[in-house]
Amino acid sequence: MTDAPTDAPATSTAEATSGRMPTIFLAHGSPSTVADGAWMGQLNQWAHNMPRPRAVLMISAHWEERPFTIGATTPQPLIYDFYGFPEEYYQLQYASPGAPELAQRVKELVGKTQPVAEEPERGLDHGAYVPLMAMYPEADVPVLQVSLPTLSAPALFDLGRQLAPLRDEGVLIVGSGFLTHNLRLMDRRPGAITPGWAQEFDHWAEEALATCDVDAMVEYERRAPAVDWALPTREHFVPAVVTLGSAVDSPGEVTFPITGWLGGAMTKRSVQYG
Repeated sequence: MTDAPTDAPATSTAEATSGRMPTIFLAHGSPSTVADGAWMGQLNQWAHNMPRPRAVLMISAHWEERPFTIGATTPQPLIYDFYGFPEEYYQLQYASPGAPELAQRVKELVGKTQPVAEEPERGLDHGAYVPLMAMYPEADVPVLQVSLPTLSAPALFDLGRQLAPLRDEGVLIVGSGFLTHNLRLMDRRPGAITPGWAQEFDHWAEEALATCDVDAMVEYERRAPAVDWALPTREHFVPAVVTLGSAVDSPGEVTFPITGWLGGAMTKRSVQYG
């Protein structure tokens, strides 16, 4: 249950890149995504189609902490930050290597403008390890998770720009969340119809991301349609703003490797720059 489908392409044999990496935002699903062969296969294929990273820098919706905080640089137990799931989801494991050199580099880049804290015992949360279990199923790519120090979109855009040099150092910067995230309005029945407000918000987000519309993204609370329906809370959207910040000076080709809907109302739209 913890691996991508057996016919998915392997990702462990390629040599890590020394060139520019893309930067991505992905919809991370839920713990039960690990049992969704189609979605796991899409994530695995996406990773296979990208250069293999030297390390992954993960910014997940599920870690808000001020000031900006660097997580574990040695393997630590996973954080099972969810409730009411079957017991097997609390037994998931993902023992990726730590990334102490990346942590030091992040401190150098971000510490120029804001305080940087460290939480060396803070393991990966499900916004990080669920997609990584599909993308790098052998857990052989070093991973560093950092916190969202604020929900302010302008500040997070600036954070992304500070992290952008990592792309030229073989680091895959990953924003992990959902562009729409309203659990109360999900419809888990087969064939659930996507409501109009969700379609409208998803279309707006697609256009803003595809055109690197910085003003729209940093002012999404004012500009996006149906924002309070789509995002009763904002933490799942703002990792996409970090991703845009890290991409905006050299976006390259913009693609949407995964689209579709979860529970009718939650878009799986994920974006890659470069």
